Amino acid sequence: MAHRSEILVVVPALNEARHIVVCLESLLCDDPGLTVVVADGGSTDATRDLVAGLRGRFAKLSVVDNPDRLQAAGINRAVEVSATPEHRFLVRCDAHAGYPPGYVLAVAAALDQQGVASVVVPMDSIGQTGFARAAAWIVDTPLGSGGSAHRGGRKSGPVDHGHHAGMDLGWFRRIGGYDPGFSHNEDAEYDHRLRLAGGAIWLEAGIRLDYVMRPTFRSLARQYWNYGRGRARTVLKHRLRPRLRQLIPVVNLAGMGVALCVALVWPWALIWPLAYVLALALVSVAAVRAIGVDGLWAGPALFAMHNLWAAGFLAQIVTRR
Repeated sequence: MAHRSEILVVVPALNEARHIVVCLESLLCDDPGLTVVVADGGSTDATRDLVAGLRGRFAKLSVVDNPDRLQAAGINRAVEVSATPEHRFLVRCDAHAGYPPGYVLAVAAALDQQGVASVVVPMDSIGQTGFARAAAWIVDTPLGSGGSAHRGGRKSGPVDHGHHAGMDLGWFRRIGGYDPGFSHNEDAEYDHRLRLAGGAIWLEAGIRLDYVMRPTFRSLARQYWNYGRGRARTVLKHRLRPRLRQLIPVVNLAGMGVALCVALVWPWALIWPLAYVLALALVSVAAVRAIGVDGLWAGPALFAMHNLWAAGFLAQIVTRR
């Protein structure tokens, strides 16, 4: 079993006052001897004060500055500043997540036992508003995630990509860590380089975490716009061919746009966008049956996931920045 002294836990954060205490206490109350580093990107809210307040209880909790602000750069910085020769494993945690007891040691143990370069885990989405609860319900279905194994997955095994949990620090350094210029999709870009270098990625379905969905349509839309842009940057950087589940929302958005234009001279073209709206309405009906009246938001949430992701992807491809 991996020992806590071999583990470096990094939590990138930027204005996370609403979530940071819950995150850190879920990690440290069960094991206060863990080395946990918050990589702060220049928070202007109470994030740093809240972390400082916890340091009296948790001696190995610290903060490092992340002047580049992005999560990828923050994790690289934390490893550079805080990792010691004794540290073998890096466990990456999200300030928006809550962690079950023993999570960090379980991730490190999976890395050790499987002998892999990276361990990823499934996320069980939750929401704190009516909209977020509907978004959480739909995102863990194939309609919302395209069948991604780390979205509610129940089967352990080798995967190409997943939600980052633990990384072997030797492998992390070997491939140069995260690309610090990526604001989103840095995990998938890292996984691509890792697999090219011969590193294996293991999905450990027995280790799960709760992920708090964005509370409003606007915040979810902005998140998925950035997700789409990040995925396009990875595609452009490595000259990849997008997967079918990534192409479907792009083709659908482009098709609806063309259909709306053509409908000015041929009204039958409206069948495509109307059929999509009907499908979203049926999703909301199914969600209401599953989770109650909050489920009415499931259709709008799915609209944001599909179309803002696709719009961000197309915008990044067109500008090629």
